[in-house]
Order: sequence, then C-alpha cells, then structure tokens
Amino acid sequence: MELLAKNEHGVDRAVRVVLGLVVLSLYFVGPKTPWAFLGLVPLLTGLIGSCPLYTLFGISTCKITPPPTTKTAS
Repeated sequence: MELLAKNEHGVDRAVRVVLGLVVLSLYFVGPKTPWAFLGLVPLLTGLIGSCPLYTLFGISTCKITPPPTTKTAS
C-alpha cells in the first residue's frame, strides 16, 4: 500500500485546486483572516492527487484499472 496513493479523479483535483486558490486569495484580497490558509488543504491535496480522508474512509474518485490477468497452464 502506498503512502500517497492516487485517489482523486481529474475533475475532483481541478475543483480542489480552484477552490483552494479562491479560499487562499481571501487572505490577500478579502477580509485578511488567517482562516483563509485553510485553502492550502484542498490546494495541496488537488496538486498531489491524494486525499488522506479518502484513504481513511476507503473512497476513491479515481478510475483505477486492474492489472492484466495472465493465464497459467494447469
């Protein structure tokens, strides 16, 4: 089992990156609250492609292709 297994679909990743940038931008152009740094969480998980909560709960929005099966002679 990988530590940072890919478990996010491309659309999920894009939404996270955009959402993270929007929330993070609130620190610079909005009310300038430190809470805006919570935008780093979806931004980083979107860039990495792995969500720790998805891993914890066994969720994956990423389409995983199973490895090819090989027939053995019996």
